[in-house]
Amino acid sequence: MCVELSKKFLLVGLSMLALAICTAQADDTTDCSESMQKPCELQDQFNEPLNIHTLAGPEQVENRLDIDSNQVTPLFPSSFARGYFDWKDRIREENGVGFGGDYSFAYLKASDGPGSDDALGGMYRLFGSWEATSDGEGNSGALIWKAEHRHAYGSNIPPGSLGFEIGYIGLFLPPFSDQGTRLTNLYWRQRMKKGNLVFVGGFVDVTDYVDVYMLASPWTGYFNFAFSTGSASMPVPNEGLGMALGGYLNENLYLIAGFADSNSDPAQPGDGFDTFFNDREYFKHVEMGWNSTRETAFLNNVHLTLWHADERVEAATPDGWGANVSFSRSVNEHWIPFIRAGYAKDGGSLLEKSLSAGFAYQTVSGGNQLGVAYNWGEPNESSWGSGLENQHTLEAFYRIQLWKEFAVTPDIQYIRNPALNPEDDSLWVFGLRARFAF
Repeated sequence: MCVELSKKFLLVGLSMLALAICTAQADDTTDCSESMQKPCELQDQFNEPLNIHTLAGPEQVENRLDIDSNQVTPLFPSSFARGYFDWKDRIREENGVGFGGDYSFAYLKASDGPGSDDALGGMYRLFGSWEATSDGEGNSGALIWKAEHRHAYGSNIPPGSLGFEIGYIGLFLPPFSDQGTRLTNLYWRQRMKKGNLVFVGGFVDVTDYVDVYMLASPWTGYFNFAFSTGSASMPVPNEGLGMALGGYLNENLYLIAGFADSNSDPAQPGDGFDTFFNDREYFKHVEMGWNSTRETAFLNNVHLTLWHADERVEAATPDGWGANVSFSRSVNEHWIPFIRAGYAKDGGSLLEKSLSAGFAYQTVSGGNQLGVAYNWGEPNESSWGSGLENQHTLEAFYRIQLWKEFAVTPDIQYIRNPALNPEDDSLWVFGLRARFAF
């Protein structure tokens, strides 16, 4: 039944996108007579070129390049950084080639736990885009790439593993693993209908365009996965082969639908063709949302995401489905309050039910940022068994943007009732993250 349901909502999503294309085509032939002046004005606005990639999250390559180059307000100006990023911007403008990278490291220390109580690791990322085709009206095609090296330091465990070491059903900074060299992105991005419709296909990261909001990045936002994609109730697959189609149905309403390989291993990208075409175990999603404006996409946003995960035979993970809702809003250009919730029926997710609420505050856009959030989570019974207590998580961070290319973020988390650790009623986790962009 779940499989049939997933097929139905995927078909509905793709059908609505097709309807949007047909509607846009019909609008192109509208008779702009005097009696139709107002509809034609609206049509002209709709047909203006748009940056559809704002439907993607902050870590999508093109968005990350834009943020690092143009949307950072440091405490201390750096002439070197200004000149370097200006040079990169000129290359991108003149040749259609954008490139960048970063190095991040993180340290976590827990107050107690049955296993290791501290973790230390880092990662390199190299990423870029080549806009190979463009008609100057919002229609363009680009090759997107990102490669990484994720590592722990010495004999330490990586930060992404600390949660289970202390008996917590959750992840702290999940990208910070010891996986080594990996291929994160290698896909084609095609914008159509003057930027109102976009397709991506290849080696993709579903967190770039599923359940996105502005504070989801573990490199710049919250540490805890409960405040990121899926609110820990969505079995997000590793980066791998997949595709998605997204676009605006009108000026504010958008729809995204797609699927991806559930068994991908970015450290062995060549094996992805075997798992994608032979195993045929996929993660599928449909999302409908509303943005107040396209330029500020996920600052003022509400959306509903539906997902289905096929059974994974080798991983002994049952199929499942779920839903996530998200609301965020920009208030007075300084505050970003949010409420997010998720529900999962099997599928191998960490949590069956999840509810998060919090806010971020910054005095200037792209400057220092304070974040405070709370999560209540009910462990997924099919993943962990019955009888476990519900978890409560409180997190606060303060990102200090010292220079354009360097930020440091101290973080503190309080965990009540770590579900896999009956010996401790509560735990504290202290963290420090630093990022150098180049």
